[in-house]
Amino acid sequence: QVSPALRTPRLPVWLCGVPGRHGVLFGTDSRLLSHWRAERVFHLYFYSGQQEQTQTAHLTIDTHSHHWEEAPGEDACSPGKRCPALEMAIRTKWAGATISWNGTDPCS
Repeated sequence: QVSPALRTPRLPVWLCGVPGRHGVLFGTDSRLLSHWRAERVFHLYFYSGQQEQTQTAHLTIDTHSHHWEEAPGEDACSPGKRCPALEMAIRTKWAGATISWNGTDPCS
């Protein structure tokens, strides 16, 4: 029998299969599962378990600002640059959100 905690997680967790990378995207705020106001600015973490990833990537998601409004040079998805596949996957849930990698290299 499956535990109720596995059927209804207490924290938001997504298994991600983006081209070239598989991993776990998760949050530590349980309000993301039940309270839409918690989706204004929040943190997610990504761990792939690959050798080149030395630490869990800490991402800040802002759903009320837009990635095209950021200052030039700050956005990994600016014209002429490839948007990391993980950002595109996150934007399937939160369209237009600004995603800050907080100093983590999105390509690692």
